Amino acid sequence: MLTAVVVRHGASSFEVHLIAQDEGDEEAPSEEEAGEGGTEAEDEGPSPIAPELKELAWGGGAFVVFLIAMRLFLFPRVKRGMEARYAKIRGDHEAAENMKTSAERDVAEYEQALAGVRAEASGRIDAARQTLEGERTARLDDVNAGIAERRSAAADEAAAAREAARGSIESAVVGVAARASELATGRRPDDAEVQRVVADVMSVGAGR
Repeated sequence: MLTAVVVRHGASSFEVHLIAQDEGDEEAPSEEEAGEGGTEAEDEGPSPIAPELKELAWGGGAFVVFLIAMRLFLFPRVKRGMEARYAKIRGDHEAAENMKTSAERDVAEYEQALAGVRAEASGRIDAARQTLEGERTARLDDVNAGIAERRSAAADEAAAAREAARGSIESAVVGVAARASELATGRRPDDAEVQRVVADVMSVGAGR
């Protein structure tokens, strides 16, 4: 039967031993012996954890180079980009403020123009109302004048008709009264006297 024994030397080297033995014969090396051998092997060579001086030097140099590159090339480029972005944002804000101011000015001008149009329309409406009122008053005056004129003409015609009818009635009454007096007294009265009496009676009746 073959038994493999692995012995470690340093950080990256291993040694393998194959031991042939029969069952129940030689025993394999104990774990303590293998461990002691491995410990003795591990003590040899540099430590895998602690860095060497040249590694520290290379790391520090790389860091310094990176810092210088950052300071000379990368940081100014980033700064220029940030300044350009800030300038763009500030320009956009100024443009927005200018647009807002322009819009407010346009709104103010529109409201002012609208107020002027409203005032002009109100003035025209008032002027049209006054014109219509004047025309209405003139028409009413003309109509009232025509009505008054027609009423006066009708009154004159009525008065003339009344006077004409009165004359006719008075003549008829004078004739009837004279005839009645003649029949009553047997003699004909004076026509002038009868006409005067009839005129007085008709005047008293017309006055009532």
